[in-house]
Amino acid sequence: MKKFVAILSAAAMLSTLAACGATADITGTSAAASSAATAEATGAGSYRIAIVQQLDHASLDEIRTAIEAELDAKAAEKGITIEYKDFNGQNDATTLNQIGTQIMADGYDAVIPIATLAAQVMTTVSEDSKTPVIYAAISDPESVGLTGIDYVTGTSDALNTASILDMMLAVQPDVKTVGLLYSNSEANSTTPIAEAKEYLESKGIAYLEKTGNTNDEIMTAAASMVGQVDAVFTPTDNVVMNAAAAVSETLTDAGIPFYTGADSFVQAGAFTTNGVDYTELGTYTADMALEVLETGVVPEYHVMDGGIITVNTETAQALGLDVSTLKDLAAKVVEVTTAAE
Repeated sequence: MKKFVAILSAAAMLSTLAACGATADITGTSAAASSAATAEATGAGSYRIAIVQQLDHASLDEIRTAIEAELDAKAAEKGITIEYKDFNGQNDATTLNQIGTQIMADGYDAVIPIATLAAQVMTTVSEDSKTPVIYAAISDPESVGLTGIDYVTGTSDALNTASILDMMLAVQPDVKTVGLLYSNSEANSTTPIAEAKEYLESKGIAYLEKTGNTNDEIMTAAASMVGQVDAVFTPTDNVVMNAAAAVSETLTDAGIPFYTGADSFVQAGAFTTNGVDYTELGTYTADMALEVLETGVVPEYHVMDGGIITVNTETAQALGLDVSTLKDLAAKVVEVTTAAE
């Protein structure tokens, strides 16, 4: 159990910890904690929320952390009990189905899945119970079948592909060939890769596609681009994000700027992105979940505002690129350095 925002009896705590121990291989969590905020004193409501993260990587970790922080804050502010537990599917559909079955059996009040596969699986397992599903960070909810369902909503980190490629041309006006690096099993990449192809074709710029579905395949694909492309673009691809640090190092060492769909790539060493703030996205998702639980109303999904450029100044220096050009392209430019592993 990740955290209780309540004071629980010793017997209930022991029971919960026993349940966590039985599912440690699925959830990856085995510890519990509690805070002093409680609804017992106020007689206010109590909610149990399952947070299902598709896999471990920086963007999804950032979203989960923001969700949990906002649930804690709202519990304290409203004087209510919010009990939440986080699960991790390790990017495996079978594991996610097992998690979903467990969540339904345990009677949670809502599910917050983070990333597309997790959202699709939780939507399916919630169909009979109509347990509210409030997803986080789905790039294109309509194309992956997550719209028009009365118990499903959430937040979208829809990518403005053109804005990233505009940024690329502002920094590298003489670019001739762009590498498109992505996983062909990653739903988040389908639309932006198609948009990137259309954009590049309209500008008369050649592109080279390379794909992979494991870290080794992604690394091989990235290495194969060296000497063939002037820049590389990857959208909000969870598979590539797993290998982002190694890919960024390979491309930077070869003098190839790496343009990406999320700030977590940039923190891992990529050159730059133009996208959403994932802490804001997580906070908004948590607020949506609480609104659904309190009102019983499931609103339309919400597309987060983008337009935030994040640039890695260490990588820019290594590439010999002037980042001042980027400051004319967005209202907000965030400068970061590569995070320690």
